[in-house]
Amino acid sequence: MSLRERTRAFVRALVLLSLLLAPGLARADEPTITITVGDNKRSFTRGELLARADATTIEVARDITYRLPMSYRAVQVASLLAGMTLPPDSVIEAVALDGFVAQLPPDLMLNTDNSKAVAWLAIEPPDRPWPPIPGSDTSAGPFYIVWTGAEVGGIRSEQWPYHVAKLVSQPSPASRWPGLVVSSALPSTDPARAGEVLFAVQCLPCHKLNGAGASDVGPDLNLPQNPTEYLTPQGLHDVIRDPRAVRAWPAMAMPSFPPDHLSDREIGQVIAYLKHMAGRKQ
Repeated sequence: MSLRERTRAFVRALVLLSLLLAPGLARADEPTITITVGDNKRSFTRGELLARADATTIEVARDITYRLPMSYRAVQVASLLAGMTLPPDSVIEAVALDGFVAQLPPDLMLNTDNSKAVAWLAIEPPDRPWPPIPGSDTSAGPFYIVWTGAEVGGIRSEQWPYHVAKLVSQPSPASRWPGLVVSSALPSTDPARAGEVLFAVQCLPCHKLNGAGASDVGPDLNLPQNPTEYLTPQGLHDVIRDPRAVRAWPAMAMPSFPPDHLSDREIGQVIAYLKHMAGRKQ
């Protein structure tokens, strides 16, 4: 065999090898979401999800992240959890690529009745990427928990996590982190009790309190000092409502909470909870 023939054979071999390896490399680089419930673990690539028989196009009338109507290819979260037994007094943690960790109640995630709220895993198609999130240069993909159904208005803003990488069953926040719990001596009507519930849904995805919480996106809100110890009540209200109206810097990550995300009354309940927890540092 001549040098030219040997060279051609070598080039053909390289081309063939690259063709054989390319699908594997593409699969390795493909976005994947992992679901873990106890010892039961399953993973889905974007391609696998888009190819599922139950993948469908859904219309979200008012998307919380984009704040306008959106259309998605999606699979019901309940179908991805099918056959997995969630422990009692548990939540499903939606862990995002940026460290955001939402605590999602199983009864919401497992519901398929459109007369209530239905959770979907929206999948960003590689050939039709979603638009950038307002104020960001990235989309909500590749995986995003969105909601439809008659009671979608009852889903809180932080229960729409995007950039989701994992869904993991965990004990409820109160069971997992007793340091979050208000004093048992508080009356049932005390606003700090409602504030505890709101804090777990709206604040815990980014913050810790007394070292309790799964995310490190934002600072601990009780240690070493509680915000009620160094901010006026109005100043703290304004920080929660729109932090950029009080102080801002390029790397600031905290979003605003407009009235349809948190009412003035609910912000007051969160502040009552924080003030109460300032006396329960651990």
